[in-house]
Amino acid sequence: MEVLRRWLTISMVLMIVQRGEGQPSEDFYVNSCPNLESIVSQQVSTKFSQTFVTVPATLRLFFHGCFVEGCDASVLISSPNGDAEKDAQDNLSLAGDGFDTVIKAKQAVETQCPGVVSCADILALAARDVVVLAGGPSWEVELGRPDGLISQASRVAGNLPEPDFNLVQLNTMFARNGLTQLDMIALSGAHTLGFSHCDRFENRIYSSPIDPTLDPAMHNN
Repeated sequence: MEVLRRWLTISMVLMIVQRGEGQPSEDFYVNSCPNLESIVSQQVSTKFSQTFVTVPATLRLFFHGCFVEGCDASVLISSPNGDAEKDAQDNLSLAGDGFDTVIKAKQAVETQCPGVVSCADILALAARDVVVLAGGPSWEVELGRPDGLISQASRVAGNLPEPDFNLVQLNTMFARNGLTQLDMIALSGAHTLGFSHCDRFENRIYSSPIDPTLDPAMHNN
């Protein structure tokens, strides 16, 4: 979990700086929304008490958003034409509980700090909070990222690791985002908090004929 903490911390800094959005700060909302973190934490905890899927769904949502346009929450945007990031093939499996976590946290924040806090910052905080709820460490989240205005499904392909990627391909993609092999391993390991859809790996299980001598049913005859 220490490696996971390291990944989440440095990625939120590097991806924003790389895209020229400015330097984040831990006390960005100290005057405009001083209770921000406790508000988000409470909403995330409530959602977690309803379903553990809150953890992997929120963490994966953060990752999928960061790797495409930077950590700008553009993955949350809906399009009437069905061509936003969330509509891309690689994002269709993003669990609704992740979106619901951010939406409820945003609604709660708006009641106390209307028009102040970005969805991007709320998602970053929620990602930290679910790691804590899963038994991982806590850390200070640097805030101040603006919400993205660009969300296109066509920009997703090629920016997220595929299940058939080898080590070189994985390292190359993560390096492109300023992350190391250690960061890649940590994030890949974080996927064990959730579940995988069968169509992402079934070809590696059923691609070769089954040896009947390995079938327990055969030994019962």
